[in-house]
Amino acid sequence: MPIQEDLQAFLAEWHDPSPFLEVQTSGSTGTPKRMLVSKDRMLNSARLTCDQLGLKRGDKALLCMPLRYIAGKMMVVRSLYAGLDLEVREPSGHPLADWGDTPLRFAAMIPLQVYNTLRVPEERRRLEQTDILIIGGGAIDPALEQEIRQMPNTVYSTYGMTETLSHIALRRLNGPEASPYYRPFPSVALSLSPENTLVIDAPLVCDERLVTNDVARLLPDGSFAIIGRKDNIINSGGIKIQIEEVEERLRPYLDRPYAITAAPDARLGEMVVILIATEWQGLQPPGGRGYNPRVAGVITPGGRGLLPLDRLPKYLRPRHVIEVSEIPQTGSGKIDRAACRELAKQLIVDK
Repeated sequence: MPIQEDLQAFLAEWHDPSPFLEVQTSGSTGTPKRMLVSKDRMLNSARLTCDQLGLKRGDKALLCMPLRYIAGKMMVVRSLYAGLDLEVREPSGHPLADWGDTPLRFAAMIPLQVYNTLRVPEERRRLEQTDILIIGGGAIDPALEQEIRQMPNTVYSTYGMTETLSHIALRRLNGPEASPYYRPFPSVALSLSPENTLVIDAPLVCDERLVTNDVARLLPDGSFAIIGRKDNIINSGGIKIQIEEVEERLRPYLDRPYAITAAPDARLGEMVVILIATEWQGLQPPGGRGYNPRVAGVITPGGRGLLPLDRLPKYLRPRHVIEVSEIPQTGSGKIDRAACRELAKQLIVDK
């Protein structure tokens, strides 16, 4: 399997004499870039996670994400650090499809893998038998989070990036400790920049202070919430619109994949645009109808009728509703924001 070949290549690089190895960013907001990171700091990151979650030698863990990104690499490093019994599966949307009855102690997945797994009863049972599940690599839909709240095991959302060598904070999604706020590891200090973006001081995993592009709200107890990304702000007629805020408001009305983006506008500078995938995720649209970009609303499945864009404040309303075959994604499964902007420009401005 390719994942086994990737694993052998990573282990060879890990055990070579160099104190550094090369990793690649996901490219969710631009061109992916490669960077050298310290193996010692990767071990520090593994220790922080294993200590926080109480992972120990012999615990059965699952690797089901690509090894070309930091999330997959760090699952291997955690296993090396703590002596975990690592099971390897080819990355797919259903990582537990061929799993047996042996319960897992620890697994890491992206939201889409969790969503797909919960749709299949046998896979759902296996996931619920996994003691600890961490979810990263993208935003968790509120409907999915509601499902996760009912799960009997321990589930966390993670916050981090390639530069922090995976996550530096966790947010409990279920149980009595469930919270809308992330809590950083004890060795991590946080602050806000003048633009209200999160600033991370994590000397165990980062050489220098890291000023992120994530607009955040910081609480007095040190916990924090992520509002959106600074580079996901649309400046329309002098009003700054956070893409994630518009996506969140539209979420109750849409069953297809979608993304808010921007296109150039001669009068406003930028206009709000929504891209909606033609895929109905297994559902048929009422009467066989689809989206009509010419009207201020879209048809949604399940008999819910029109999505009236006038339910949004005027400044948040998309000026164009565009059907696309699929929403552009990065190799790690995140929305490719740069590609969305370019696609909207091509379809609206350059047509």
